[in-house]
Amino acid sequence: MLQPNYEDKNSFLYPRARYHGKFQPNTLIFNANLQEFSQKIGYITSLETGGKLSPEEAFSQIEALWKRLEDSKNKLEIGSDLSV
Repeated sequence: MLQPNYEDKNSFLYPRARYHGKFQPNTLIFNANLQEFSQKIGYITSLETGGKLSPEEAFSQIEALWKRLEDSKNKLEIGSDLSV
């Protein structure tokens, strides 16, 4: 019997897209945070649609994730320089 490849399973559950923007450490970090946000939103909406979470709980979790992403954006100073 073949053992499932851990990397294949990991890349299936947590896909990562390549970063195509201008390379700067802060934008790369924010891109990773944005991808994580997107994945978690997908999980939350699926749980809510499947009846495992109430709409209020889903909203609360999404709101908390949004605030974390916003804090990350502000701390990394994304969008503060208009020349980027």
